[in-house]
Amino acid sequence: MATRDPFEGDFDEQHDNSISADDCPECEGRLTTDAGETRCTDCGLVIEACRVDRRGPRTFDEDETNRERTGAPITQARHDRGLSTEIGHKTDGKGNRLSSEKRRHLGRLRREHTRAKWQSKAERNLAYGCTEIARIVGAIDLDRDHREQASALFRSAQSADLLPGRSIEAFAAATVYAVCRCSDATRTLGEVVSVAQCPRKKITNAYTVCNDELGLPAPPQRPREFIAGLASAMDVPPETERHARSLAEQAWTAKVSIGVHPAGFAAACLEIACRDHEVEILQQRVANEADVSPVTVRTHRDIIEGEREAWEA
Repeated sequence: MATRDPFEGDFDEQHDNSISADDCPECEGRLTTDAGETRCTDCGLVIEACRVDRRGPRTFDEDETNRERTGAPITQARHDRGLSTEIGHKTDGKGNRLSSEKRRHLGRLRREHTRAKWQSKAERNLAYGCTEIARIVGAIDLDRDHREQASALFRSAQSADLLPGRSIEAFAAATVYAVCRCSDATRTLGEVVSVAQCPRKKITNAYTVCNDELGLPAPPQRPREFIAGLASAMDVPPETERHARSLAEQAWTAKVSIGVHPAGFAAACLEIACRDHEVEILQQRVANEADVSPVTVRTHRDIIEGEREAWEA
């Protein structure tokens, strides 16, 4: 007879024999939990996943008996926060086919609705900026949360009158890069520029304006955060990647990598790790993946090699 009721807890509850919250079994990286999913911030390994919605039913008025879920949630990624109205074409709300006269009538309504969709030029610019943000976020493979944050930051920049005289495309790309800098998304400026529709100089200028005027809480980027992406792009073995991550951590502890290009320093750590493990790698290719020049990789490589003896001692 069982000594414990197997149904006294949920199937996704944490037990004593679960994996530690600070230790990844693959790369010994830091684990984070978001929306019931526990994953490694370094290698991206998903440890545990839970899709149980514990929020409960939503109520929209004081009547507790009305618990209907109607309409999409409010979002910052659209200029009207997702509260716009769409006029159908051939069927009504119940799925019945409309007559030809009714379709012509709806066509005229749809035309007038499109003309009156924008209340001002600022709203039109906001809609274009949100569309550009959605395109960039999808191109560099970011999450929906990053799109929401970038759209909210674009609204803040527009409210602070930072857009007049500057490119909307540049500010859209700059807000996406700013969200990457303020969150755990490791994307270089070159990755954002490669999918943007404006030059790098304009994006850099827009990001500088946002950082100065809005006071972005952008922490310094650590080279360790870029090693996983570089190793994946170069198809490096896991043990070599762990060695490169260890070099990056030693350099950060010794304050050698502070104030340098984080992706370029990560590329130098990966090159040294590949050489130690006898893995063939081209310096030009790893420099291109890190969006730096080979001279930058060689400079950081020489600095690391000069300091390794002190670290090992």
